[in-house]
Amino acid sequence: MTFQDLLAFAERHLYLSLGLVGLTVAILYTEVARLFRGYKALRPAELTGLMNRENALVVDLSASADFEKGHIAGSKSVQPSQFDPESKLLAGAKELPVVVVCRNGQGSADAAKRLKKAGFKHVYWLDGGIGAWQAADLPLVKGRA
Repeated sequence: MTFQDLLAFAERHLYLSLGLVGLTVAILYTEVARLFRGYKALRPAELTGLMNRENALVVDLSASADFEKGHIAGSKSVQPSQFDPESKLLAGAKELPVVVVCRNGQGSADAAKRLKKAGFKHVYWLDGGIGAWQAADLPLVKGRA
């Protein structure tokens, strides 16, 4: 197959070609943005290692009722509406690894972005949230922290 063949295909199938180019640009953009966003997604096993090795602060953004039903041992509960990077809980943790967790992993990514903007050095979020933690058969603690 030559370059001329590819051009002829693109001319005959304009919409398919434009779709391919659009998807390629979108994938490249999201991957480059992920590399430069400043915070990292963790899998449950990586979070366990970070907690054990570097004494990471785990902040759980789940609703109070969900937190009491089950949370990661040692995590601190913060309501999403009250999450503030300048709070007392986070004041001394700018140099420590801070991991933000929620039920599904979506809200914690936004909180991680806010922490990074506020000057925290080592910011992580649990990809997949508590659901991913449970899927990895890792234990949850019930009740208040």
